[in-house]
Amino acid sequence: MPLNWRALFAFLHDIFAVSTAWIIAFSLRFNLDLPAPYVELAVESAFRVVPLYALIFLASGLYRGFWRYASLPDLQRIIIAVIVGALASTALLVMLQIAVPRSVLAVSPVLLVMIMGGSRLAYRGWKERRLGALIPATREPVVVLGATEAAASLIKDLARSPQWQVVGVFDDDSTHHHRQIHGAMVYGAISALSALQSRLNARHAIIAMPEADHGTRRRAVELARAAGLQVLTVPSFDDLISGRVTISQIRNVELDDLLGRDPVKLDTAGLHEWLGHRIVLVSGAGGSIGAELCRQIARYEPRRIVLLDNSEFSLYSIEQEFSRRFPGVAISTLIGDVKDAQRIRQLFAELQPTVIFHAAAYKHVPLMENDNAWQAVMNNVLGTRVLAEAAIAHGVEKFVLISTDKAVNPTNVMGATKRLAELLCQSLQRPDGTRFIIVRFGNVLGSTGSVIPKFRVQIADGGPVTVTHPEITRFFMSIPEAVQLVMQAGLMGGNGEIFVLDMGAPVKIADLARDMIRLSGFDESDIKIVYTGLRPGEKLYEEVLAADENSLPTPHPKLRIAKARPAPTDLLNQLTPWLACTTPPDDSGVRRQLVLWVPEYRPQ
Repeated sequence: MPLNWRALFAFLHDIFAVSTAWIIAFSLRFNLDLPAPYVELAVESAFRVVPLYALIFLASGLYRGFWRYASLPDLQRIIIAVIVGALASTALLVMLQIAVPRSVLAVSPVLLVMIMGGSRLAYRGWKERRLGALIPATREPVVVLGATEAAASLIKDLARSPQWQVVGVFDDDSTHHHRQIHGAMVYGAISALSALQSRLNARHAIIAMPEADHGTRRRAVELARAAGLQVLTVPSFDDLISGRVTISQIRNVELDDLLGRDPVKLDTAGLHEWLGHRIVLVSGAGGSIGAELCRQIARYEPRRIVLLDNSEFSLYSIEQEFSRRFPGVAISTLIGDVKDAQRIRQLFAELQPTVIFHAAAYKHVPLMENDNAWQAVMNNVLGTRVLAEAAIAHGVEKFVLISTDKAVNPTNVMGATKRLAELLCQSLQRPDGTRFIIVRFGNVLGSTGSVIPKFRVQIADGGPVTVTHPEITRFFMSIPEAVQLVMQAGLMGGNGEIFVLDMGAPVKIADLARDMIRLSGFDESDIKIVYTGLRPGEKLYEEVLAADENSLPTPHPKLRIAKARPAPTDLLNQLTPWLACTTPPDDSGVRRQLVLWVPEYRPQ
């Protein structure tokens, strides 16, 4: 390895350290009174030993790091290199029949480790003192919540920060209390923060518990807010593991931190076996769910991902993202409408996908309720039929339909069309053909058309934030979690099952609005919440399982199977004349017909 001037200096230092340790070991053997004959022996043996150590040091990679960042791994490399050098030098001296005292062979490696490690530690301490002198004396005091490994790394990083000074740590584990982490005192439980905040004079708190469950982190946020502190957090555990960010990249607390849930445990090996080296088609690939499906499928090394979408811009955006983030993954970006049977047959014939995730759908409830009801039928039902029939004709292994909780006892056209799409897939299930899996879940945070982006715009405009009803509730989960569970359900299912995701506790939309207002640094005196009334087709409460359905557990704790009423085996034949009508019915006609196919549908 070629050495720059810093590495060369370190190398010469270590060679000098070997010589020094060798001579000192000889002197200690004779109580610092080295007889003249042994002076010659010490010098002669040093000329044999030093070059051997030099070769071992170069081969061991000791000079790839910086002394100013010397740490335990560097000390471990030094110890290993010195042990190898000691064994090799002993063997060399024995072969050359140079009789060196055994105490020298034992003591010199210990001295060498002390000199090499001590020099690096001393240099690092000197550099940090110099850097510390450059840091402004008046830094912003901040407290850290959590006495974790992440907190220790954060405190260590912030010690060199020109902005923050850690004045205290709080953790609920009593074994950590009244101890120090890199000089910062752990004062007590997080609940003690309010009592001590005035004494510490901090205005910010950083939550450093990336591995804790969301309930624990939410409690920490609420206690910090109650103490009058602005709350920040370290990156999530997934982000840290992926290497996208470092622990010192603190950020504001976001909605996902408050509403997020515990990580999903996936059958990674099973997903690799299922999706690896397969051609996977994702319809609606430019949408929120479809795009995240493509991202996560890419982790399992498919042979190709076929990205199908009707929106040119959305498809272009995900294509550009893949070229940056997943350059090694083969993709086909195809513009097409799932209702276009000719286009679908063409791409199936050319690309031969073996797994399909059908995420393309019209999902906006009020928009589909009036003036667009027939388009909802066409896209959500006919589009599913066209894609499903092509899958069966070309021997696709699995077809995963992304459904919605609005398909349960639907009160709107969108939900009824998604329920009809579910029934259609179930009716097409055959023992020896394409296996259909249906996955239902509720709202996802930040998806296109959800209330989150709308609230953000309203808050940025100074309000008011509009909520339809003070009691309206919805189930929420993050987009990545929803997609992970969709993939897990796709792996587990294969007999027309309807999988229902564990959506957790329902969230009041009004509470969601309040959280977003507070996270933006305001309160309700600054930005008002205005109630506008339920929109067409909108439920006050969403359901996960229909009243006539039973839910069965699965091996995965966040997935259950809904035992829905059986679909008619000839449903496709019954639907064909209606879907093929040349004169689109009006909205009321669509609703009347949907009631025939979906008896649980109760239009408002």
